[in-house]
Amino acid sequence: MTKRKVKLVVISDVHLGTYGCHAKELRQYLESIAPETLILNGDIIDIWQFSKNYWPKSHMKVIRQILKLSENGCEVYYIPGNHDEMLRKFEGLKIGNITICNKVVLNLNGKQAWFFHGDVFDVCMKHSKWLAKLGAKGYDLLILINRFVNYCLNKLGYRKISISKRIKNGVKSAVKFINNFELTCAEIAIENKYDYVVCGHIHQPEIRDIETKLGKVTYLNSGDWIENLSALEYNNKKWELIKMNEMPETESDDNQTDKNTKQLYSELLKEFKIAT
Repeated sequence: MTKRKVKLVVISDVHLGTYGCHAKELRQYLESIAPETLILNGDIIDIWQFSKNYWPKSHMKVIRQILKLSENGCEVYYIPGNHDEMLRKFEGLKIGNITICNKVVLNLNGKQAWFFHGDVFDVCMKHSKWLAKLGAKGYDLLILINRFVNYCLNKLGYRKISISKRIKNGVKSAVKFINNFELTCAEIAIENKYDYVVCGHIHQPEIRDIETKLGKVTYLNSGDWIENLSALEYNNKKWELIKMNEMPETESDDNQTDKNTKQLYSELLKEFKIAT
């Protein structure tokens, strides 16, 4: 398969080790590109919810594909997020072409780009980490329920829905949080004279210019691989938001996927101690 050459790729919020992770689709995407630089912008491995009882082959294949890219000359920056924060103690560690760091600043055709995960602006993370972890468990359960609902809808011939997106878009406080997050990132980037600010954390893929009294910056968010299956690509002096459902299909292991899907519901019910 011919791989697309890309100058820079950013992915975040993969949450490997959770039931909601679309690892197969991410592997397909990574196999379709040949990036010069790959930025893993936080929450790649979900250490908060990691369980030795749930680590499918598809999740391990994502790790192997990232290692393969680095072995082929791709410069990989791993910026830990809140779900893989224990890796922050290894800041500065470099193994081959893989570097662990808390932020990255790159010069892209004469413009400064600032990359960081974004949980530093999350009030809940700062003051109530236990509440954030509880919310992560609930979110994982919601995603699994959503998959089951979509499975039924698909069998009945109806379109898929995203329950969590409807909740986010329908709750004013959630919309306000996202807007405040984006504005805070933009304001700090403008103060530091960056041209681009690239985040993850809020699972909301976006590319837009934000202007304040102090100046203007392009805010970007790479989204996630739970619901949006999105990544950012920079090539030929242009940013593009890529979604997996817009990518050409590649060969996949359908039997493995079906097996995992059937097991997910009962396994997660056991984890949450819900009687079946």
